[in-house]
Amino acid sequence: MPPVDRNLTRRAAHNAADSPAAAPKGEAKLAAPVLREPESVYLGRQPIIDRNGALHAYELLFRDSPDNRARIFDDVQATAHVVARTVGEIGLSAVLGDHRGFVNMNRDLLFDDIVHIMPPERFVLEILETVTFDAKLFKRCAQLRAAGFQFALDDVVSLTEPLHEALPYVDYVKVDFLASRRADLPGLAATLKQHGKTLIAEKIETHQDFEEARKLGFDLFQGYFFARPQVLVTRRSNPSRTALLRLLGVLSGEPDFSELEAELKLNPNVVVQLLRLANSSAFKLSRPVSSLREAIAATGTRQISRWTQLLLYADGRHLPWRSDPLVQLVGTRARFMELTARAMRPSSEEFADAAFMTGIFSLVHVVVDLPPVEIMDLLKLSKEMCAAIVDGQGPLGALLRLSQAAERGDAPELDSSIGSSVDFKVLTPAVLAELQFEAATWFGAHRVE
Repeated sequence: MPPVDRNLTRRAAHNAADSPAAAPKGEAKLAAPVLREPESVYLGRQPIIDRNGALHAYELLFRDSPDNRARIFDDVQATAHVVARTVGEIGLSAVLGDHRGFVNMNRDLLFDDIVHIMPPERFVLEILETVTFDAKLFKRCAQLRAAGFQFALDDVVSLTEPLHEALPYVDYVKVDFLASRRADLPGLAATLKQHGKTLIAEKIETHQDFEEARKLGFDLFQGYFFARPQVLVTRRSNPSRTALLRLLGVLSGEPDFSELEAELKLNPNVVVQLLRLANSSAFKLSRPVSSLREAIAATGTRQISRWTQLLLYADGRHLPWRSDPLVQLVGTRARFMELTARAMRPSSEEFADAAFMTGIFSLVHVVVDLPPVEIMDLLKLSKEMCAAIVDGQGPLGALLRLSQAAERGDAPELDSSIGSSVDFKVLTPAVLAELQFEAATWFGAHRVE
C-alpha cells in the first residue's frame, strides 16, 4: 500500500471545511435552490493573527447552516450573501469589531456592484488564484485602491510572472503552507518582503508550521492551529422576502384598493414603515396619517411599489436608511436611472418607470436565493428589463452601465456607455453630475429614521 500524502489529506480537509464565499476549491457546486426563508442566517469567520498572537483580521466565509461547511451553488451569489449578512443582517460591529474582513473575490466580483456595498476601510478584497490578470483588471484594482480598498493575493505557492505584475496593486500576499514546496518558501518570502508586502501564512496546522513561518518573516497567520472557522448566526428579520415578493406580484397586476389593503395587512412590518413614509416630510400632509387606508391613498400604489422594492433589500431591518449601504446604493441608482431616462425621453413616463425598476432589480442577486431572470419572471418584468439586467442589452442596459460607471467615477466608461445614440447626447458631464446630486437628495428625503 503506497504511503499517504499528508499534505494532500490535510489540503482536502481544508477545502471541505473552509471553502470561502467565492472559492469552491474542490467542492462540487450544487444546483441553485428554490427561494426559501430560513429562520436564521449564518456566516463563517476565521481569525487572522499577528506574530504576537493578537487578532488582526477575519476571513469571512459563506455558510448556509450551523454545519461548519460551505455549500456553494454560485460564487458571486455566495459572496453577495457574505457581504449582505456582514453589513446588514448581522452587522459590521458584531462580525468584525474594530478589525477588517477579508472577502474572496473572483474576476466577475471585482467588477460587480457588490463592491459598492462594502465600506472600503473595513474590507480587504482577496483575489483568488484563478483570476486572470490583464490591463482591464489592473485598471479596476487601481480604481478600487483609490477608493480606499486594500487587496490580497490568495493561495500563492510561487511567484509566477502574472503574480509578479500584480504585486504593485496588492497589500497582502497569502501563502498556502499546505500546497507550497517547503524548499521554495525562503526564497518566496524574501522576494515578497523586498516588494514591501505584508505576508500571511495560511493553512497553518501545527506549532512547527507556525515557528517556520515566523522564522521566514511572515507577518500574519491563519489556520487550524489557531482556530477553526466560527459560525455566526442571527434570526432572520421580518417581513420575509417571500412575503415582499408576493406583495410586489400583487402590485405589478394593478390591484384594486381592497385587494392591496388585504395583501398589506399580511405584512405588518411593511404597514408600520408605510405609515412612517406617509407621515414623512416628503409628503407634506396637512395632518398625520393614522390608518392603512389613508396611507395607501396618501402615497399611491406607485410609491408603495417603490417602497416595497427597497424593503426587499433592507429585509425589514429597523436600521436608519443612511446606515444601510445596500438600500442606499439601490435606491440612489434607481432614482438616477429614472432621472436620466426622463432627460433622454421627457415625454415617456413609461421609459422612466422601466429605468427605475431596472435599477432596483439590478442588485436582486445580492439578497434573494434565485437567479435574477427567475425573479423577473415572478414579478412579470418586461423582456427589455430582463435583457438589460442579465445581459446589459438595449437602452435600459446602456442606462444601467451608465449608472454603474457613474458610481465608480469612471469617466472613460461613462463616455463609452453614452456612445453615439442621439438619446444619450443630452447627458453631458454637467447634466450627469446634476442628476447624481438630485438622486442622492431624493433618497435622503425619502429615508425613514
